[in-house]
Amino acid sequence: MEKIKPEEFEVLTKYIHDISGILLDQSKAYLLETRLGSIAEELGCSSYKELHQKAILDPTKKVKAKIIDAISTNETLFFRDSTPFDLLQHKILPELIDMRTAKGSSLLPVPIRIWSAACSTGQEVYSIAIVLKELLPDLSKYNIKLLGTDISDAAIAQASYGAYNKFEIERGLPPTKLRKYFIQKGNTWKIKDEIRAMVNFKKVNLMQPFRALGKFDVIFCRNVAIYFSLEDRKKLFDRLADMLDTGGSLIIGSTESLTGICSRFEPLRHLRTIFYRVKS
Repeated sequence: MEKIKPEEFEVLTKYIHDISGILLDQSKAYLLETRLGSIAEELGCSSYKELHQKAILDPTKKVKAKIIDAISTNETLFFRDSTPFDLLQHKILPELIDMRTAKGSSLLPVPIRIWSAACSTGQEVYSIAIVLKELLPDLSKYNIKLLGTDISDAAIAQASYGAYNKFEIERGLPPTKLRKYFIQKGNTWKIKDEIRAMVNFKKVNLMQPFRALGKFDVIFCRNVAIYFSLEDRKKLFDRLADMLDTGGSLIIGSTESLTGICSRFEPLRHLRTIFYRVKS
């Protein structure tokens, strides 16, 4: 494949933004060539313009899916940054359970609903499931709904299967948890059925309506909005505010902030971690 021409870059980046919300500037021309060049060659395209044409004319949408899979940044690891999971285990979940098991409460089994938006290949939402399993030994007392969503078909497929290679499994996962929650099969480690059964996976584009997913007590939306334009970020977090139940918590990336983006949230601090709740 030849280098991508400026006019091809403009057309393709607009197409990628339209289908995924991901914003690519001119400095990402090499990234586009690296990730889409092999797809273009596989499909017999002689140019990036032809790849774009195939994508928009493909009735099966398989080319579109290939482009999304290639361009999505599936950078993730188990217990990434650790502090959000400490926050979940030591503050958010205990407060939520206390509130719902307060005297006179009829919410039994206790509902707990958590959404990992842009879950990639599943490490984040399985980390959440492990936190729940260790905090709540008797899960029968709780009505747990864990949802992992991503825009990438390939990421969702791997997450749903729950198998990881040596490199993936060693990133962030303590050996004690590896032995306790995974089974080794050859060169891969597969999450045990009791943890896998706690999670549902679904393909969701965060730029499209997702209200039908229902309300959540906690939403993890970490390190994905950084790839969106400021306008798209504002729209996303405004819609996420509508998805949180009363007293619900939003957890974003450690380098992210909602200051100047969504005034509906107020920041709260617990130890070294900032999280957000919708203002009363």
